[in-house]
This record gives sequence, structure tokens and C-alpha cells, in this order.
Amino acid sequence: MPGELTRRSLLQSSLAAGGLLGAGAAPSFGAMLPETRPQGAPQAGSTASISRQFARWVAGLRYEDLPPEVVDRARGLTFTALASALLGSDVPAAQQAIRIVTEDEAGAAHGATLLVEGTRATKAGAAFANAEMVWAGRKLDTFRMLLHPGTCIVPCALAAAETEEASGRDFITGLAAGYEVTSRMAAEFIPTVMARGFHAGPVFGIFGSAVAAAKIMRLSEDQVTHAIGLCVNLAGGNLESLSLRESAAARNAMLAVALAKQGRTAGERAIEGDAGFYHAYAGNNRGDLTYSFTGDTRASLDALTAGLGETWLFLETLYRNYSTAGYNIAHVAVTAELCEEHGIRYEDVDRVEAVVNWLETQYPSPAFPTRREDTAVAAPGRTKYFAAYGVVRRGYPLLPGAPDPPEVLELMHRVTIIPSHEMTLFGPRITIFTKDGQSYTKQATGREFIWDFDEQVRRMREVVPGLPIPAARFEELIATCRDLDRAPRADRLVELTVP
Repeated sequence: MPGELTRRSLLQSSLAAGGLLGAGAAPSFGAMLPETRPQGAPQAGSTASISRQFARWVAGLRYEDLPPEVVDRARGLTFTALASALLGSDVPAAQQAIRIVTEDEAGAAHGATLLVEGTRATKAGAAFANAEMVWAGRKLDTFRMLLHPGTCIVPCALAAAETEEASGRDFITGLAAGYEVTSRMAAEFIPTVMARGFHAGPVFGIFGSAVAAAKIMRLSEDQVTHAIGLCVNLAGGNLESLSLRESAAARNAMLAVALAKQGRTAGERAIEGDAGFYHAYAGNNRGDLTYSFTGDTRASLDALTAGLGETWLFLETLYRNYSTAGYNIAHVAVTAELCEEHGIRYEDVDRVEAVVNWLETQYPSPAFPTRREDTAVAAPGRTKYFAAYGVVRRGYPLLPGAPDPPEVLELMHRVTIIPSHEMTLFGPRITIFTKDGQSYTKQATGREFIWDFDEQVRRMREVVPGLPIPAARFEELIATCRDLDRAPRADRLVELTVP
């Protein structure tokens, strides 16, 4: 299976491999550039800007350059986003987005198709509505707890692929490029950006969405550079107003790409400049962090583009099939596995303790916590509830509507959440104390929700009864995703979602 599971910390291993941990790192990229350098393309012999380094890599990336595990993850995340859109298509928020787009934009001559609904609209409009459907279905991907990149990247890649009549290989290549750029830009900065009142999901997601579309639309290095710079102007997302997130990023990403294609330019140093993206959203362009997942308070902007194409942070993206905050998924899985391994039944359990990364107890940010999972009273939808579900049912339903078992509602009051600065993300240490005086412990790795395409399909088949398309058509969608690298047209994926 791609990406062998290890017992090493997910964050420490992936960050060290990519050079993204900042302790003792070289001065930040912004500090290395003279303040008097004018905007525009770098002078001959000078260090290229971050936007241009990304754009150069994106423009030159070929399908043949992608490792097999990257191709596999791209197929799996595409399938997951489409399944989520199918499930979310009749949710009120998604229906509202569909009405907005179809009333204002239906009939676009060179547009893209709305998933499930089937109407053609502008590329930006289709990306917006499709992103709302993906989000509404709640079967998302997760990167570093607070990003769900596929919510906006996949809709933008689909819109671009349809209008460009792109092949499956072109689609996969663009998708992989988009995910990698978003992952690298966000990795160390998510907690700091969230602490400033921004939601990191749309703030960083717009860049990967634009990159994916730009790659599929065959934009040049210069055009991709400017599309990235234009995203700095169009990025946004606020914690006090969470009603509009990745869907707006998808719409704005398509605007940035359209402007760049038409020749609109952006500041060459829009990312790292003294008044650029990181200064605005992280508070400085030196890599200083107010919060971090690992406890480090320094990151290097140089590392954002180090090892592009060699180290794939994209592979840290997890499958989040349960409709809950991502940090809860391991509490179901690890607790269930611990019970299976030792034959522990609900009737045997005295209490449960879970030691977790401290940021997981203060969602969405320690600066503005709305969920204190360690001190909150146990309730459905909270971490204690999901740990109890793992004990009682050895899993959690993928479709909503089932009543909560009384045993879950009772046991959740005997679950304790303990925050720690030493635990990796999504890697709780679960201890179950039984009534006979024994205790059983299982330490998660943070990689429990990384698997290959076929395993994701196996797990997601549970959603079939809730889909608006027949089971046979869903199987065809699965087969098309599995063989996407051999498909002459990627937009077949869109057609298969329309009843």
C-alpha cells in the first residue's frame, strides 16, 4: 500500500524530510531580499520569488514526474470529493448555491457543469456551487487538522478540465500541483494564521485551486506566477463569519486564473514581500510563529519551495470520512482497534483517557476557542462522544440519521481528554481502564487515515444508500476514478454525477 505506516511522528518525519521545521533555519526569504528591489521579474542572477519558484515547477511538471503514491492519492481524493458532492447536493446550503449560480450564470457559452444538477455555468460559478456541494456532504480530506483542500481544489480542477477537454493525466497532474502548493504554503503557518482571526482553509486553499486550474489550462510560467500573486489580493476567510469558506476561495481562484490568462500582472514578491501575503496573514514575513503544531516558533520561507517534486507534503493529506472535526476521527478508529485487539466490551469499561495534541482541544484556535474539548461537558459531536462510539460500535456511521446508542451517551461521560504539547496531530494515546482493574493503551501514529484508493473505496461504499445516483452508476464513477490516468477526458467524472 502506498506510504508504509511507521511509528514515527507524522509531523516530525514529514517536516524534517521537507526541511520545513524552522529551528535553527536560515533567515526567512523576505529577510534575504533587499527592501529596495522594485516589483516585477527578478533581475538576472537574483533569487527568484516564491511565486515564480512555484510557477516554474508547476509549468514544468509532467505526469511522468509524479510518484505512484501521488497519483493514487489524487485519484482517491477526487473520488472522495465527488462522493461528498453527491451526498451534499440536496443540503440547503448547497441548493442555495445552485440557485444563485443557475439564476445568474446558466447558459455560459464556454462554462463548466454543476455536479448532480447538470446545468452549465461560468467556470467560477460552477467551481463555487460544486465546492458548496462537496463541503455540504462532509466527506472531506484533511491537511494539518484545519485545511480541507479538496473542497476547493477538486472543483476548480474539474471546471478547468471540462472547458479544456483535458485528459485524466492532465487532471491528475494539475490536482497534484495544486495540493502540493497549498500544503507547502500552509504547513507551518496554519495555527498562526488562525490566531489572527483568519480561517486557514480558504486563505491557503485559493492558491492550490488556482494552481490546479492554471496547470490544466496550460498557463505559462509567467501567467502562473501572476495567478498566484493575484490570489494574494483575493484570499480571505474569517473566524467570526464562517458561513462562506472554501467555495468563495474556489470562485476567486478561477477569477485569478482568468485575469492572469488575459495578461493581468501581480507583484512578483506578493507572497514574501514586506507588505505581502505572510506579513498580512501571519503578521510578519520572517517566519515567526505565534502558535505551531510542534511547539516550534520559527519557520523558514525558504523551505516553502525546497525539494519541490522530491518531497511531497501532499501525501500528508488524510481521508476524513466521518462527518466531524478531523481531530475526532482517530478517537473512533484507535479506540475501536484497541477494543478489538483485547476483546474489550462496553460492559467491561470503567473509564477512558485520551492524551492528545493540545491544539486539538482548542478548536479552531487557542486565541479564539469555541470548543474546549478537554474541559467541555460531554455531548454528541464532541471528542468524548466519538471515543465512546469507538468502544460501543467499533466505528461510526458514514450516513447521518441513526439514533445514538444509549451506551454511547452514557460512556462519553467517563471519557477524559488530556492535552499535551508532545503528541502529534491526529495521534491520540488511548488508555481504556476496565472494571477488573486492568488497563490497555494504544498510541496512534497520525497516519491511521492514510491508505490507498481501493481501501478508500471499500470504506466509502457505506454511503451508497444516501446517493442521488444508482449504485451501478456509482460503481462506474469508482472505475473511472481508478483508471483516471488512462481516461482521454477527465470530464467524464462530472457526467457520472448527473442522475
